[in-house]
Amino acid sequence: MLENHFYEHVDAYLNMAVEYDASDIHLSTGAPPTWRRHGKLMPIWENTAALTADQLDILVASFLDKKGYDSLTAKGDADYAYENENARFRASVVRHRLGKGIVFRIINTHIRTMDELNLPQEFLVPLTRYHNGLILITGSVGSGKSTTMAAMLDFINKDRNDHILTLEDPVEFVHKSQNCHLTQREIGEHSESFPRALRAALREDPDVIVVGEMRNLETIQLAVTAAETGHLVLGTLHTGNAPRTLDRILDVFPIDQRDQIRIMVAESLRGIISQQLLPTADGNGRCLALEILVNTPAVAATIRDGNTYMLPGIMQTGKNIGMTTMDDSLRELYISGKVTHEEILKRAEDQTTMKQFLQS
Repeated sequence: MLENHFYEHVDAYLNMAVEYDASDIHLSTGAPPTWRRHGKLMPIWENTAALTADQLDILVASFLDKKGYDSLTAKGDADYAYENENARFRASVVRHRLGKGIVFRIINTHIRTMDELNLPQEFLVPLTRYHNGLILITGSVGSGKSTTMAAMLDFINKDRNDHILTLEDPVEFVHKSQNCHLTQREIGEHSESFPRALRAALREDPDVIVVGEMRNLETIQLAVTAAETGHLVLGTLHTGNAPRTLDRILDVFPIDQRDQIRIMVAESLRGIISQQLLPTADGNGRCLALEILVNTPAVAATIRDGNTYMLPGIMQTGKNIGMTTMDDSLRELYISGKVTHEEILKRAEDQTTMKQFLQS
């Protein structure tokens, strides 16, 4: 017999997600209530009936404000932050073929430190102490970029006496000013776009600028310029490793500007942190695979010459200053018994070399 679990307010589902350590909740017409736990998408309850269009209307009405409704009606989607007494959430509401769909990303309101995340502080802390330049945190959706960014920002907030300005869509982790004066602006709420907010930022006397997502030419151009002109800029990109990150930045520029932008990036880049979250071998959690590129004269020369394919080799020889490739990080996780060989083979950049490693 099918059990029909239906709550009339999204908070009931969200509070369960927080309690059971889920990362996302999916509520959609034509599908049962679903969540993502430890990286796996699954129904919250077995043998549960699909949600109906009327039920989705009730759920959407339980939390969506007028501005969200207007966006949903006019554009077919609405994206913003939502908060209840237990946590903050990144919410996305869309219209689709069968009705409406809602996806919530749970934002842990506790800002975890670099120590709690087991980030290599001896190599990352020096990056945060530069007074200008560009630090990029990259990875696919759900790879923990926001958590890593929040931890580094929290460290800067305690370690320096400066003005930090964040530009986010939406604001996820809420930071309080500590030794730094910290200002958080939400795109869509406090400014109409990242480029507009970045142009305004340069008139607000910031020392550190956080760009929630460097998603287009104008944003990338302004971020690189800010990094060159005396600001430490931290940004995120949806790229899987350091070479692809640099290619993505360079490729958005017109061909006649690429020589200039290669020089600018070569001079301003401080480091790239690329990450993936992998399900653990015991199936009860996830662990972090981390690639780190630190800018050196050899790295800068490679970027200037457009030879980003040479970066993995340079990173192999730069382990003493913290550089590591994604494949090396995957191998270390496997050797320590944290992940399965199937998982690292699926994630490896160099499949042939990884197969040889697993067979040795």
